[in-house]
Amino acid sequence: MPKQKLSPAAAKRKAARDLRYANSSDRKAKRRDSQMARRKAKKKGASVKGKDFDHKTRTFKSVKSNRGNGGKGTKKESGANYKVPAKKK
Repeated sequence: MPKQKLSPAAAKRKAARDLRYANSSDRKAKRRDSQMARRKAKKKGASVKGKDFDHKTRTFKSVKSNRGNGGKGTKKESGANYKVPAKKK
């Protein structure tokens, strides 16, 4: 997919929005969870190169399959479908 053609001002605002979203507590939990799963899989000797962690099925899938929701698209998908464990204290 090609990069969006935005004016410099719009690109700056988009970068700020994207950063706020990436640092939200929900995204941090998903990122932390997938990183832990990836480290655990590598420790077991599984090949996870070129794969993404699917939070819905809790498995590693190809990037294409994971981002496309198994061919169903992402319109019906919501945050409620993800099984992200709570942060341990």
